[in-house]
Amino acid sequence: MSDLLRAPAEIKYAEELEWLESIDDNPKPFSWRLSPKMVRLFILGSEPSDGLDREISQKWYGDRSFVERSIVTLASDRGLLLIGDPGTGKSWLAELLSAAICRNSTLVVQGTAGTTEDHIKYSWNVSMVIAKGQSRESMIPSPIMTAMESGAIGRFEELTRSTSDVQDALISILSEKYISVPELDSDSIVFAKPGFSIIATANSRDRGVNDLSSALKRRFNFVRIPVVTNKKSEVEIVRFRTEELLRRHRIELEVPPTLLDVLLQSFADLRASAAAAGSDDEKLESALSTAEQIGVLEDAVLHSNFFGDRALTARTLASSLVGSLARREPEDLAILNKYLHGVVEPRSKEEGGSWPEFLEGGRDAIATLS
Repeated sequence: MSDLLRAPAEIKYAEELEWLESIDDNPKPFSWRLSPKMVRLFILGSEPSDGLDREISQKWYGDRSFVERSIVTLASDRGLLLIGDPGTGKSWLAELLSAAICRNSTLVVQGTAGTTEDHIKYSWNVSMVIAKGQSRESMIPSPIMTAMESGAIGRFEELTRSTSDVQDALISILSEKYISVPELDSDSIVFAKPGFSIIATANSRDRGVNDLSSALKRRFNFVRIPVVTNKKSEVEIVRFRTEELLRRHRIELEVPPTLLDVLLQSFADLRASAAAAGSDDEKLESALSTAEQIGVLEDAVLHSNFFGDRALTARTLASSLVGSLARREPEDLAILNKYLHGVVEPRSKEEGGSWPEFLEGGRDAIATLS
């Protein structure tokens, strides 16, 4: 695992998954590797009341009901659509579900404007077709077809980014559970094995890009993942992701709780400002998601480690925040400058602490980018 830039969940947590499977005596749907109860425990972590001999770490932070509804949907062999704003953990939840259920989270199709029907069904190895003709051997199965043949979970990221004809190709797969290959004279139907299902994700901000048809909507159970607004949960998510980063890069650098509070408060302030804005021009282009908050902190930590004094400072944090969130010039810079003068400056005078240095770092970063 050490030679992988980013190990999938089934590799990263392989030892944990093996142990859970070894003690799991609960009923399992289809060919699932873990029972629904153990899938939930793997994702949300263990509690003392579970009576386990070891602790299972929490990997996804959110309402338990979202995880339970997702598991129940997959146990019913219906498609699961996770929908929400950017950075709400949809893809990470889909990866964890796939890893726990079938030990393979890599059967993924990425939805884009360039995604074609071949990407979710099959294509052909042209050289083999020329040499030997069309056959099952010369066919290149898509990740979805591979999931069907192995009774696993196929994933479709950013479903609403793909065009309507690509989305419509999913209807027969979700309904009939097979793919027809008319180019073949025999063995021309690929049937799904028990355990096959599809987890799709969709960005709620993409509404109107390629809306789902009513027919496709009926074949998915929707689970809406809200933006994390609970400060305690957000702290846990940011700390969890940052600790992962530090371990991956083998960095020994402490994130002071006071600076974590500054980051959380800054995002809370900017979200409140965006909610009160009268037009899109008065809002940052950033969604101000938890994922973007993690990105700001990661950027600051890496900069401090490689170019600083191996200690995170409020100045570096402010510089990373401005650099990450200022995507439009001059609109975003003006919004951030207004925030610094209207909110951070009074707070730095009243509360002191890390805020004066944060204010100074933010001003310097804006001056550099202006």
